[in-house]
Amino acid sequence: MLGRALFKGTTNKRQITGVRYLNIHEHESIDLLQKFGVTTPMGKVAFSPQEAKQLYSTLPGEGAFVKAQVLAGGRGKGHFDNGFQGGVKLCLNENEVEDVASKMIGSRLITKQTGEDGRPVEKVFICERRYPEHEYYTSITMDRGLGDARSNFGPVLVSSAAGGMNIEEVAESNPDAIVKKHIDINSGLSMEEAVEIAKKVGFPEVSVKSAAEMYVNLYNMFRSLDCTTVEINPMATDKDGSAIAMDAKVNFDDNAQFRHKEIFNLKDWSQEDPREQVADKADLNYIGLDGSIGCLVNGAGLAMATMDICKLHGGEPANFLDVGGSASTEQVTDAFRLITSDKQVSSIFVNIFGGIMKCDVIAAGIVEAAKTLDLTVPIVVRLQGTNVEAAKEIIDSSGMKIISIDDFDESARTAVLMSKVTSIMKESGLNLTADFIQK
Repeated sequence: MLGRALFKGTTNKRQITGVRYLNIHEHESIDLLQKFGVTTPMGKVAFSPQEAKQLYSTLPGEGAFVKAQVLAGGRGKGHFDNGFQGGVKLCLNENEVEDVASKMIGSRLITKQTGEDGRPVEKVFICERRYPEHEYYTSITMDRGLGDARSNFGPVLVSSAAGGMNIEEVAESNPDAIVKKHIDINSGLSMEEAVEIAKKVGFPEVSVKSAAEMYVNLYNMFRSLDCTTVEINPMATDKDGSAIAMDAKVNFDDNAQFRHKEIFNLKDWSQEDPREQVADKADLNYIGLDGSIGCLVNGAGLAMATMDICKLHGGEPANFLDVGGSASTEQVTDAFRLITSDKQVSSIFVNIFGGIMKCDVIAAGIVEAAKTLDLTVPIVVRLQGTNVEAAKEIIDSSGMKIISIDDFDESARTAVLMSKVTSIMKESGLNLTADFIQK
């Protein structure tokens, strides 16, 4: 994927905000590319080794690639939890295809992007073998660092003759090898502009027109389907000079889900954190992290500030969780259930600024969750804004041992302290009693 190296000076907020981008499997991306006139190798998906063997005979030529279908990059250099090496393998006959598929399907593929647990492989893409003359890199994404007075972001086409490689490493070591073209979102990408890009990248004359046509088709797909990224790595030239998309990775803006329901129905929850599926059903914005302080906040900006101040005081947030501006008592309870499903959580920090969201609704939800879920970890609550006095009355009269603090800095410091105390007591085999929490 495109990284910070391509756009120095821009801010990559995706990892820490509630914005989510649909990611679909390679074979699904290939299907979409073909609908927009992009040439790709032939391929079919198999859900068993036997099906993979049967599909091999339907492809043209000799040999085929078996590609593990997981939502992560770096598959070729990855390894499986059963010891098998490589998530992309060239096979020369149907028996090889069956053997390789048997080692992939039902196992977990571990790459630089998956973490130590890897991702489950439930299917493989059996793909026609092609013989590219040269490999290139191409992608279209949104550049939010244009500094244009009329707009602070826009689509950008990025292409390079250094295909099949980690583009971020190329951008760091040889930035001149990267060609970037910002596209006017109103007028789109013209054929003339696309030809100019292809020439700058270094496509041979026989391939320039074909490459330019692919650029235009990719942008049409990017715009029509509300994509956030369309990445082809490698984009290759065939013996006759035609451009081919050998691989594809496509992401979509979740805000456009209502326009593309058939695409969003492709979401593969087996590839996601199970907690994120729970959050999605409860209409909560949640991203699991590695810390011990469960955060429940309303608003992405305040959520980011809350995580920052926890780290400032020596703590580590366990999650990003934005309940939004109109959460119900039931949603707050769902949020607590989600937070406490993480066994690493040793304190909960609730930080709410009531505008549209009313503090008394949050307070009722906190009390309900504490009773319903029989919470044992300390809860630190900071409430400010609409109906805050009524909220404090709900908490005070609940009989629950909830720590209520008005000051942002002090409440964060307390949440960090309680997290550390809880962890120490657990390691010592002691229980953190309600009386101790109150003191």
